[in-house]
Amino acid sequence: MRNGASDDWKPGISPEKVRYLILKGREFNAKDVLTEPDPGSNPMDDNMIEILEEHPDDVVEKELASAIWALNEDEQIDLVALAWLGRGDGDTSDWDDLRHQAAEAHNNRTVAYLLGLPLLPDYLEDALDQFGESSAAAMEGKL
Repeated sequence: MRNGASDDWKPGISPEKVRYLILKGREFNAKDVLTEPDPGSNPMDDNMIEILEEHPDDVVEKELASAIWALNEDEQIDLVALAWLGRGDGDTSDWDDLRHQAAEAHNNRTVAYLLGLPLLPDYLEDALDQFGESSAAAMEGKL
């Protein structure tokens, strides 16, 4: 085993990094559309509800984007291939083909592409499960 991964784990990115991105992705997806851009009230009076709304300078989005940017090129390629695997574009026996396609598609818009997948956390979680890296048990209590 390498990096705490099971013997079936093929991607170069560690399962722990993928789990972290799943958590950040779930935080990002939990946001709601901005209902009032400048409420003028005290957030404490509003039960801090605006924390769950999208804002142009969203800290969670920046954290998620920064975490993906911080990955090396191979890890970004693996992340895209994992998203495609979890989306149902193949199974673990197709890993090499999925990764090859992701490598061919890789460009400087990879972060924007991944952030644009509304089900990214679900796709990544499903891909982990397919490789025998149950993310639900590892992340229990962290949401």
